[in-house]
Amino acid sequence: MQAISQVSGRAYPFGRKNVDTDVIIPAQWLKTVTREGLGVGCLESVKAEPGNVFTDPAYEGSPILIAGDNFGCGSSREHAAWALLDMGVTCVIAPSFSDIFSGNAFKNGILTVALPQEAIDRLLEVAKTETIDVNLETQTVTTPFQDRFRFEIDPFRKHCLLGGLDEIGLTLAQGKEIDAYEGKARESLPFLANPKRAAA
Repeated sequence: MQAISQVSGRAYPFGRKNVDTDVIIPAQWLKTVTREGLGVGCLESVKAEPGNVFTDPAYEGSPILIAGDNFGCGSSREHAAWALLDMGVTCVIAPSFSDIFSGNAFKNGILTVALPQEAIDRLLEVAKTETIDVNLETQTVTTPFQDRFRFEIDPFRKHCLLGGLDEIGLTLAQGKEIDAYEGKARESLPFLANPKRAAA
């Protein structure tokens, strides 16, 4: 998982409410067994709409998506996070998120930022012409016009995202403690280390 401390650049000024995971990545794309290539199908139905921001060259490759309330509702498919990541999005800003989507996004290295609707409206306007900066360390979203919006994040999630730590990374980070425990276990419970000898 890639570490995140700051996400800066253009943002897709989407703003639509109640975008569910079937819209983010339609069911026909779920047959894949890898995470690569899902960006093509990400928001496929929206991309087919005339004048949508996702096929506008001005926003191509934007790392930030500004969405509406209840983003990521619907099914629990982790493919929704995979698809956004494959499309290049590493931060989604919205008034609220589905809990399951927010969890899947976090586990895959996507920062979800919840801000009041007034801040979202302002960012949607700024994103049409300017870049946006999201700083995880200071927990702020800023614009070139001196707008500054502070967001809250669970300290554990912040620690993991800053360090690029997924569940495997968290386990490996405890390597010394694990080795020490296993060493003591071999001394006090030798039959665990050599079950054949214990059986004899």
